[in-house]
Amino acid sequence: MSSLKKIKKVFVYAVLLILVFLCLFFFYCLVINASRSHPEISKGFSFIPGKSFGTNLSHVLKNNNLPVLRGVLNSLIIAGSCSVLSVYVSAMTAYAIHAYEFRFRRAVYLFIILIMMIPTQVTTLGFLRLIGAMGLMDSFIPLILPSMAAPVVFYFMVSYYESNLPLEIIESARIDGSNEFNTFHVIVLPIVKPALAVQGIFAFVASWNNYFVPSLVLKSNGKKTLPILIAQLRSADFLKFDMGQVYMLITIAIIPVAIIYLCLSKFIIGGVTAGSVKG
Repeated sequence: MSSLKKIKKVFVYAVLLILVFLCLFFFYCLVINASRSHPEISKGFSFIPGKSFGTNLSHVLKNNNLPVLRGVLNSLIIAGSCSVLSVYVSAMTAYAIHAYEFRFRRAVYLFIILIMMIPTQVTTLGFLRLIGAMGLMDSFIPLILPSMAAPVVFYFMVSYYESNLPLEIIESARIDGSNEFNTFHVIVLPIVKPALAVQGIFAFVASWNNYFVPSLVLKSNGKKTLPILIAQLRSADFLKFDMGQVYMLITIAIIPVAIIYLCLSKFIIGGVTAGSVKG
């Protein structure tokens, strides 16, 4: 029996090592290619880093047509704002559904869930006409404010509340004289902090990698986000096309996401597990 357990353990670790290799190998390829010149990349892949890392970085940062540092700042502003708004508003909405009994409560819940089924592309044309009529084209506002309506985050938070927030705690706070906003901010938010961190990461990454809507809204060169700049660099004409710069720009775009993920990663396993399994 013990030998069978050892075999299972070895098998599990082997599968985990393969998965880790598959996940990290592509990042390794990215960093390697970011250190190689365009002719070297054209010859094929190499496991050995090149000597053009500094050159590629310098060319990307000094490219007058690509305000990379400004693009990083724009992406941080949009992604950070979307992450905070979507998590906070969704947590508050889910709290209202979880903690209150009111007429049409179930209908409101189902309506929000049904919104999850609507693809972004379906509503894009009407959305562009609306912000155009409001004079909000080439602005960050239409990219940030709609993030408050995040049905996926709402659904996750409702599930997390049901698993980790007994209504008795809320009732006790009300009996002690705590108002609803104080109860939500002082008692509820600390309890659901793991879920907030998990959804904050997901919302940040989704907004950071979003190309479709920002490419239609943002026109000024100084307001473009990193995904737009990457696409712009990749679509350069043949004489100006440089794969080394493309890989370098992608590497720069991944660094902020990796930092945020590492800072909040300790909450992911606990948050996802607690939110999906009712204790």
